[in-house]
Amino acid sequence: MKKIAFAISIFLFSFACSACDICGCGLGNYYIGLLPQFNHSFLGLRYKYSSFHTNIKNEPTEFSKDFFQTIEVWGGMNIGKRWQILTMLPFNNIHQTSDDGTLNAKGLGDIAVMGNYKVFEHSSVTAGKKLVSQQVWLGAGIKLATGKFSIDSSDPDFVAQANTQVGSGSNDFMLNALYNISIDKFGVTTGANYKINTTNNDQYFFGNKFSATSMAYYVFSKTKTIITPNAGLMFDHTEANLLQNQKVDETGGYLLSTAAGVEVSFNKITLGCNVQLPLSQNFASAQTTTQIKGMFHVTFSL
Repeated sequence: MKKIAFAISIFLFSFACSACDICGCGLGNYYIGLLPQFNHSFLGLRYKYSSFHTNIKNEPTEFSKDFFQTIEVWGGMNIGKRWQILTMLPFNNIHQTSDDGTLNAKGLGDIAVMGNYKVFEHSSVTAGKKLVSQQVWLGAGIKLATGKFSIDSSDPDFVAQANTQVGSGSNDFMLNALYNISIDKFGVTTGANYKINTTNNDQYFFGNKFSATSMAYYVFSKTKTIITPNAGLMFDHTEANLLQNQKVDETGGYLLSTAAGVEVSFNKITLGCNVQLPLSQNFASAQTTTQIKGMFHVTFSL
C-alpha cells in the first residue's frame, strides 16, 4: 500500500494553457492530475480541454466563446527514494469565436520542469491491522518561455490578444507542498501551489496564482489491474495582470471547482480521465464564466 499511496499522489504542478477574452485568468493555469504508478520512470500523452464564455454586461452584442485544447507529452523519474523530477511539453490549440470574428492559434506551449523532495514518510499499523501511511512532499520548478507570445499594446483589444497566445512569453517559477495520508485502500491528498510570474518582453505580466486542492481516492485491485476512482475540490486565485506596471482592468479572480476522475492501471500501462465543474467563480466582474474542463491520458511505466 505504501507504493500505491506514493504512486497516486496528486501533484498540483501539472501545466495547462487556458485563457479568456478579457479576464486574463489565462496562461499557465494548473490542472489536477494523478501520477501513474511507476517505480523508476514514466512517459505519457495527455489531452486537456477547457472553455470560457464572455458576455459584456453593458454591450450585449459583444461576446466571446473560447476553447482551448492541449496535447501534452509528460514524463517523470524517481531519483533514489526521495527525489522526483517531472516535465511537461505542451502543444496548444486555441479557437475563439466572438463578435469580432473567428481566431485560431496553435503551436508549442511553455515547457515546464519541477523537482519534488519527500521530506517526511511514516507508516504504522492500526489495531485492526490496517496500514496507515503518511507522506509530505515539497517541490519547486520553472516554466520556460518556449511558446510564442506577441501583442500590440496600443490595440484596445490587447487583453484579448494576450489571452489567446500559445505561450506567456515569460519564465515563471513554482513552489508546491503536498500531504498524503492513506488508511488501507482509502486516502486523501491535500496540496498547495504558488506560481510566481515574471514580466515578458512585451512588458506584460500575468498575475501570480495560488492553487489548493484536496482529493479523496480509493484503490480497487485485482490480479494485475488497479482501479482508482477519485474526487475532490480545487481552488484557484489569480492576481490581476499588469501592462507596463499598470493594472489591467477586469483581470484576476477566483475559481472553486469540483473534480472527479478514475485511473486504471494494468501491467505497465495507465489510462486516466478527469472532469472539473465550477462551483463558484468571479472573473471580470462575472462577465466571464469558466465552463467544463476535462483531461484524458495514457502513460507507460519504463
